[in-house]
Amino acid sequence: MAGKKKSVKSKKKGEVKLTERKKSNIYEQIKELQHEISTTKYNKATQGAIGLLKAKLAMLKERATQRASVGKASGDTRFSVRKTGDATVILLGFPSVGKSTLLNKLTNAKSEIAKYAFTTLSAVPGLLNYKFAKIQIIDVPGIVSGAASGKGRGKEVIAMLRSADLILILVDALAPEHYKAILNEVYQSGIRINQQKPDVKITKKEKGGITIGTTTRLTKIDHTIITSIAKEMKLNNADILIREDIDDGQLIDCITGDKIYTKALAVITKIDLIDKPTFEKIKKQIKPDLVVSAEKEYNIGKLKDAIYNKMGFIRIFLKEANKKADMEEPLIMTKGSTIHDVCNKLHRDFIDKFKFARLWGPSAKFDGQVFRKLNKGLADKDILELHMR
Repeated sequence: MAGKKKSVKSKKKGEVKLTERKKSNIYEQIKELQHEISTTKYNKATQGAIGLLKAKLAMLKERATQRASVGKASGDTRFSVRKTGDATVILLGFPSVGKSTLLNKLTNAKSEIAKYAFTTLSAVPGLLNYKFAKIQIIDVPGIVSGAASGKGRGKEVIAMLRSADLILILVDALAPEHYKAILNEVYQSGIRINQQKPDVKITKKEKGGITIGTTTRLTKIDHTIITSIAKEMKLNNADILIREDIDDGQLIDCITGDKIYTKALAVITKIDLIDKPTFEKIKKQIKPDLVVSAEKEYNIGKLKDAIYNKMGFIRIFLKEANKKADMEEPLIMTKGSTIHDVCNKLHRDFIDKFKFARLWGPSAKFDGQVFRKLNKGLADKDILELHMR
């Protein structure tokens, strides 16, 4: 049509030149870049170009987030839930997936239940007491496609997800296609589930350009692409030390530095409403961690176990000097915890007042071993005796 520019102009056979089109707003630019990335075949020749597109996309999303936050209220009090207990779990899913029913079965909460969508309009907390662990479980409004950009109650729900210790992704057995949509919303929100933060150290400097150091062989990205992505993201002078084999997406995450890494479980709900052949098909498609029926109370016990195990809890038994250890009720910590973490959980003043600790159990070479530093790691069933100034 007259007056419109073509977005693609042929140059030579097999070669195309993409020309920039004016977009009315930043969200159209984001949408266009996402489409271009998804439709570009990934290979060695296009690897660098796709990396740059991803970098541009990350920068646009950051700008969009900054714009969206300008002039916004500090937060809806209906979504202000004080974190309590040893861990916080968020129930995430589309409307009518059975979150409220599941919350009521797992905890002492009384979340409203109805046969229509959007029953839950605020965050509803409950407390699961299991194997001495106090686990806060929160039912939030069902998300919809576009939640990451604020559609529905997306921004409030996403904000809660970013502070969760575990996300329970609930998928209706009658709508398995929702699983992929939920994963996309979570990813677009800057949350990386069941991943460790890449072992990359970025040190900004005033001049000298980009210096890249590696302690491992890189197979998914090369130095040229790393430099190009860094410069595209306005990182012109920095020392980048990479200690694991990362890809372009992980590098971009490290440069933005705003990603959240958290645990997640995929759970199929309402399993009683489908037959076995349908279930087998869904199982291959989603590979869930567990299937449940809150209505029939099917696998609720196994779900409690799955939550407990996924959190990686360990039991630390506390002991007072010249007294027997309290072996009845342990202090619940997580794998990788140190004496510092125990002191901080018991009372923040304990860190400043710490003198030394005695240790019995798997982490000690011998009974009553003395440790004068707070960074000593602990293991399940350790017995700890703290001495303060």
